[in-house]
Amino acid sequence: QLVESGGGLAQPGGSLSLSCVASGSIPNWCLLGWSRQAPMKSREIVAGIREDGIVTYADYVKGRFTITRDNDKNTITLQMNDLKSEDTAVYYCNAVCGRMEYWGQGIQVTVSS
Repeated sequence: QLVESGGGLAQPGGSLSLSCVASGSIPNWCLLGWSRQAPMKSREIVAGIREDGIVTYADYVKGRFTITRDNDKNTITLQMNDLKSEDTAVYYCNAVCGRMEYWGQGIQVTVSS
């Protein structure tokens, strides 16, 4: 089970933070990450982090978003700075564990003045 928290409303240039706790049957060695889906658009990958701390970011969030991980708590956080209106979307936490993949329910992030 993946449970997201955080999100909400921010002004352009502002910041928000998202957290995701992976519990239950999700091992702590899984690749964890965030994806997002804006209205009328396909879901897209935002960032991912491996158990060893290696991270990847989509080009459109590089330098603005930071993903971190706590393996002991099986938790990831996405710090989002310098938010833009185009960052408005439902953000989903996901876990890839070999051939298994899990998704959270999603959390709304709205960037608007």
